[in-house]
Amino acid sequence: MQLVYEYPTLYSGTLVSRYKRFFADIQLDSGELITAHCPNTGPMTSVCVIGNRVQVSKSDSKTRKLAYTWELIELTDPKPLWVGVNTHLPNRVIRNALEQRIFTDLGDYATVRSEVPYGQEKSRVDFLLEGGPRSIYVEVKNTTWNDGSLALFPDTVTTRGQKHIREMMTLLPQHRSVMLYFINRGDCDRFAPGDDRDPEYGKLLRQARSQGLEILAARFQVDPQGIHYLGLADLSF
Repeated sequence: MQLVYEYPTLYSGTLVSRYKRFFADIQLDSGELITAHCPNTGPMTSVCVIGNRVQVSKSDSKTRKLAYTWELIELTDPKPLWVGVNTHLPNRVIRNALEQRIFTDLGDYATVRSEVPYGQEKSRVDFLLEGGPRSIYVEVKNTTWNDGSLALFPDTVTTRGQKHIREMMTLLPQHRSVMLYFINRGDCDRFAPGDDRDPEYGKLLRQARSQGLEILAARFQVDPQGIHYLGLADLSF
């Protein structure tokens, strides 16, 4: 395992409710009931379990409406497991990993740029790696939905995600296009598209793969101390 991100001080509590996508009521171990920002706007399938243990971070910013951010939740079935909740975090972690050259499948590159405009549908790619034989466009997707040891993405219809695949296909073969799935839990060693929730996404992903799109499903173990890279998951589609 390789540490790629260390959490700031976290506070333990219990999830009371999650509502309006962005809000979570949490009972801290101190007894205080807080409302924390929920950075994951999706359905959080199989992850949002009321009554489970959670971890939150706290900001000292006086301009924030909500001081706390929901970072982790602990699942208990079939065994205790921490899962990352903060969908703003994967891109920061991936940037650290790219700068440390952790993903050897990407080969040589000299520079890492973020949020670079590209494509025909007014998109911004998460990372553009330059200085190697070909430019490498990397799009990052966070996933926490699973079926046993199989990680799945997406867990709901994502027209934005469909657009990103179309955009990535237009770059081929002049450039390298890479979809990097951030598996935000340590119990999955396989990956597949979530066809049951968004069959169009799965269709597009398979089409893009046949045309040269590269898929890296990166496994991470998360806990209140930090995030560790475990290696790549196998593709099961």
